[in-house]
Amino acid sequence: MLNMKSLVLFCALLASTVSADRIKDLTDVAGVRTNQLVGFGLVVGLAGTGDGKDLPLSAQSLKTMLSGLGVSVDGPVSDFDLGDALASLAAQNAQKEMKLENVAAVMVTAEMPAFVKPGQRIDINVSAIGVAESLRGGNLVMTQLRGVDGKTYALAQGAMTVTGISENVAGTSMQIGVPTSGRIPNGATIERLVETPFDTTEYIVLNVKNNDFSTANAITEEINKTFGSGVASALDGVSIAVMAPINSSQRVSFMSMIENLDVTPGEPPARIVVNSRTGTAVINRNVRVAAVAVTHGTISVKVSANNEISQPNGFSAE
Repeated sequence: MLNMKSLVLFCALLASTVSADRIKDLTDVAGVRTNQLVGFGLVVGLAGTGDGKDLPLSAQSLKTMLSGLGVSVDGPVSDFDLGDALASLAAQNAQKEMKLENVAAVMVTAEMPAFVKPGQRIDINVSAIGVAESLRGGNLVMTQLRGVDGKTYALAQGAMTVTGISENVAGTSMQIGVPTSGRIPNGATIERLVETPFDTTEYIVLNVKNNDFSTANAITEEINKTFGSGVASALDGVSIAVMAPINSSQRVSFMSMIENLDVTPGEPPARIVVNSRTGTAVINRNVRVAAVAVTHGTISVKVSANNEISQPNGFSAE
């Protein structure tokens, strides 16, 4: 089995022997990106670990949600019906004493992948924002997930998956993980499509992940070499504009061929990475060491240059 030092040296040796990368690994397509979604919701069904009366926001949100479902928590009092008046008064008193230990206010977040279509499902993260002790065993009630433009792009609902545990036995508390946050796999359904410029613009722009003029130039030359001069043009050290077909199917096929082209990227800058805990140093091949002397305590290290010319013996004629 390789130890950590051998593994680091092996990875450095492997990186130094690789001469070409795919364009897919070096670039991203402009406009093809994930979008952040966020929403406010309620988790119900908790075993007494919710917000309770310490967070009025939970009670207010629950009341608003029930009103939207046609449930009146405190309806108007009728002056002509004593029974209705007494019932309303009892409901108001019950509301004042209502404890919401089984309800928690939460924030729901998600990442909406590129090209995702209505009806597809994505994972969501749920986190408590109040005083809830745990979301374990809870069920998220239908929540709207909005984008930065305020529009609803997904609806989330489902049973929580919480890995954290918090227990209090005989005055001794124990907590493993974080019980106030969890996930719902495939917990949100996409309701709105996000428009992208991929199928509408004349040019497709490739953005190099690491700003490097040599890499951008190499990608441009390889595309023009394969598909013809003028197809690709470098805009700067990051962006390359590629002339793409108008037909959507042909555009996808064209991008598939471009992504799999092999390109030799530019040499990375000289870099030395030192792990202060283990003392391991990783040096890439672009680091050049000149004549130097280093002294630390009783240890002295000297690096000097010795220029010698080795001339092999010539062949002798017999």
